[in-house]
Amino acid sequence: MRPQALPGLRRALPLSLLPLLLLLLLSPSLAPGAAPRAPRFDPTWESLDARPLPVWFDRAKFGLFIHWGVFSVPSFGSEWFWWYWQEKKIPMYVEFMKNNYSPNFKYEDFGPLFTAKFFNASHWADIFKASGAKYIVLTSKHHEGFTLWGSQYSWNWNAVDEGPKRDLVKELEVAIRKRTDLRFGLPVRDTVVTNDRWGYGTICKHGGYYTCSDRYNPGHLLPHKWENCMTIDKFSWGYRRDAGINDYLTIEELVKELVETVSCGGNLLMNIGPTHDGTISVIFEERLRQMGTWLKVNGEAIYETHPWRSQSDDVTPNVWYTSKRKQKLVYAIFLEWPTSRHLFLSQPIATLGVTKIKLLGHGQPLNWTSLKPNGLLVELPHLTLHQMPCKWGWALALTNVI
Repeated sequence: MRPQALPGLRRALPLSLLPLLLLLLLSPSLAPGAAPRAPRFDPTWESLDARPLPVWFDRAKFGLFIHWGVFSVPSFGSEWFWWYWQEKKIPMYVEFMKNNYSPNFKYEDFGPLFTAKFFNASHWADIFKASGAKYIVLTSKHHEGFTLWGSQYSWNWNAVDEGPKRDLVKELEVAIRKRTDLRFGLPVRDTVVTNDRWGYGTICKHGGYYTCSDRYNPGHLLPHKWENCMTIDKFSWGYRRDAGINDYLTIEELVKELVETVSCGGNLLMNIGPTHDGTISVIFEERLRQMGTWLKVNGEAIYETHPWRSQSDDVTPNVWYTSKRKQKLVYAIFLEWPTSRHLFLSQPIATLGVTKIKLLGHGQPLNWTSLKPNGLLVELPHLTLHQMPCKWGWALALTNVI
């Protein structure tokens, strides 16, 4: 179903109406031609929590979050700039305004400066596709209330009436659907996923998947599907002009975050913050393309996988496991290449003549030795730096281990 068939989905709604919105999204009567067998859900937690999570979400494993709005104009401190400046009156924000803007300048005056002058939705889509992500979530309306489409409920405080004079959500949606196979974060009834942040008292209690808190990464398997919502900038979700190079996570840190999250049954939602004129800074683009490069080699150990009986190795550090049960595959993802070229895995139990091991991106069978009472020693290939299948982490595919 195209978004124009449900224009109300993109309007700014009071929080009290969100449970009703969810019910409308799930109601079979809303979509013409919907299958009559589609289940109905009652306005109770027991009923709503019984809705199965759409399969695509667990298979995806990796998505992108985009924080873009009027806060991208001051691009200082945080995407909560208006709150910290006008309500909390935090000194660093007050001083920033005092030193850079006139005394009578109001937050609303940033609106016309949010120009999106260089916003090219097709270019964004190409970068996102290159990242290896499978879905996109856009802050079409952040807490400042400015909508990135022409909402009649946010008159004169939206991207069509003010600033860009464009429906930015629509432009990005069209580009994403035309140029990629990524899922775009506008819900249709049968495939919509809901997290735990759409009502009061719901966090870590109700929803198709839990987020629990920003940058949530428990480091162990959870009984309920969850998502690690985090950002490349360690301190802000929106773009910051005052950010230094050390404020950004390295690609090694991001790969580790992805591997740990997926091994423990979660999805990684990685955030970037575009500029007020609609460009994605070089540091963000580099990180996205680096992640995509890594996933081209190791995506087999990430996408459509399941947690294994052990999430990490309890002897060798920085080794994490995923699995594909039907294929009888276990993946051991290791983030440090041993100088001895021998990797000890304490968890898998291998069988001579049955178990096979290969390095993703290399392909040739590797020699290994079974150890007692369990575990095995894998002999990694002798490779030069240029012969390495990838950087920042590697994955072994183990067939027929228990």
